[in-house]
Amino acid sequence: MTQHSRYLVTAATGEEIDLTYAKELRSNNLFPFGLHNYAIYHTPEGVFVKGTNSGNLNLMLDHYEVIEEAAAREYAHPHQRQEEE
Repeated sequence: MTQHSRYLVTAATGEEIDLTYAKELRSNNLFPFGLHNYAIYHTPEGVFVKGTNSGNLNLMLDHYEVIEEAAAREYAHPHQRQEEE
């Protein structure tokens, strides 16, 4: 029996969401991690999920919330990665 990895997250509401087969609509996964990191997902079940980073330098995303489709498709992330000089 083959064991498959699953990408399970817990939304701010406590709801567990499976993002294993979700389509990533847009994201910023640039390293080093920080407030600029985000991803918008659309699950096969029709759920839209926004993942963001609260300033955690060890994880790309650490906060997830279910959002409406219009909000997902129009999302503009408020943070940009700051280049070190």
